Amino acid sequence: MENGIHIVVILGSVRPGNNTGKAAALVIDELRTRGVSCSVIDPTGMHLPFPGETPREPEALKTLRQTVAGATGIVFASPEYHGSYSSVAKALIDNLGFPSALAGKPVALLGVAAGSIGAIKATEHLRSVLSHVGALVLPGPVSVANVRTVFDGEGNVLDPAVEKRIRGLAGTLLDYIHRHLCPSIALEAMVRGEEG
Repeated sequence: MENGIHIVVILGSVRPGNNTGKAAALVIDELRTRGVSCSVIDPTGMHLPFPGETPREPEALKTLRQTVAGATGIVFASPEYHGSYSSVAKALIDNLGFPSALAGKPVALLGVAAGSIGAIKATEHLRSVLSHVGALVLPGPVSVANVRTVFDGEGNVLDPAVEKRIRGLAGTLLDYIHRHLCPSIALEAMVRGEEG
């Protein structure tokens, strides 16, 4: 695996066979092709409480927070619903604690939408909220328009240009990590070694 880098992909949809998952699978495949370890947070079946509610599964929430906190970087994927990201995505963000487990994490955004203008509003709103909780949201989000025509029923992508854009999100995130995080980690290790 590449230099201990671990990417967590967060899915913002629980719809069976959802297109968010199909798009995210391309990013995951690209990451793994590049030798990068990654895991997926799929909210299907998770009981995410509203703020103020007592969690039904406190250990599951603890694991969720630890998984995000242990990531080198995040890919956050959401469908666009009614001009914003999904309520599932918001529930995930709200359950990542305060301070958020996303704080200080580089985050690449992936949005999908059935409409012709794509998930522009969803990614804009996600950028705002994720930045507010301290995430380092990267420029160049990928928005997939007309998503129902992009994938077939088995999740195969039908448009090579769209596939290239989606897979490119992996490169955007890894480039940031290599340019900004890896040098800092190496410098910190060097300093600690000199002090020890």
